[in-house]
Amino acid sequence: MSDDTFDKGKARIDPVSGVPTTGHEWDGIEELNTPLPRWWVWTFWLTVIWGVGYTIAYPAWPTAGGGTQGLFAWNSRTQVASEVADLQTTRGPVLDKIKAAPLDMIESDPQLLAAARMVGKVAFATNCASCHGAGGQGARGYANLNDDDWIWGGKLADIRQTIEHGVRWDADKATHASAMPAFGRDGVLTPEQISIVADHVRTYAETPDSDAPTPEGEKLYAENCAACHGVEGKGNPEMGAPALYDQVWLYGSDKPSVVARIVNGGGAVMPAWKDRLDDTTIKALAVYVHSLGGGQ
Repeated sequence: MSDDTFDKGKARIDPVSGVPTTGHEWDGIEELNTPLPRWWVWTFWLTVIWGVGYTIAYPAWPTAGGGTQGLFAWNSRTQVASEVADLQTTRGPVLDKIKAAPLDMIESDPQLLAAARMVGKVAFATNCASCHGAGGQGARGYANLNDDDWIWGGKLADIRQTIEHGVRWDADKATHASAMPAFGRDGVLTPEQISIVADHVRTYAETPDSDAPTPEGEKLYAENCAACHGVEGKGNPEMGAPALYDQVWLYGSDKPSVVARIVNGGGAVMPAWKDRLDDTTIKALAVYVHSLGGGQ
């Protein structure tokens, strides 16, 4: 660039925009000295002042004792605690009625039933929906709570027992503990025998591609399965043995899925909630689950 248009190291007026330059030039490109709009500068400083004031008014600065409390002595923890206390005060009379009422009497009282379902619905969404689904519809490996097929019993008392003590939850001595043997993994049955039993089991539910029962399948089933699932495959809630004659399959009804269950045995695990939820919430939760449509 010629000396008559630019003096190195000195600011000049840009002939196109009429704005002074900063004197900085790189590869023929000059930097214009364009100041920020005053409204932007004032807004910036106002936010700085606001930020400083906020740290003074509310808890913000760490100290050796934990942190400043602020001029208003407010924090979100105390706010939540206050809201919870207010909610408990509002719900208190109804919750006391639920707590005092026998479990089987709650459903006969419309007011108590409505209150129990409200409390139970919230508890279900918080603690149960992640496995059983928001509407209790279940998923593969997680029981559907809307139908009338109950592995451990669907009466109110049964549901409460299951919620309180869980299923195969080792930390609770009263949990439902029985499990299906691993007939294949432990070498109780050969792969061929397992295939025959799987075919026979699928005939109970009359799956579309199932074969007719065979004498060998009936014999193997009677010797290894009938003691838990029943001679006719109707199941046994006391042992947690599901019914095999209906169309409800927790792990799938196709042959590979049935074979996998016979080979590996075991069963699903559910936490015991008696140490996590209070008795009133468990009662309300039992009523809510029972009222989803499949309770016995």
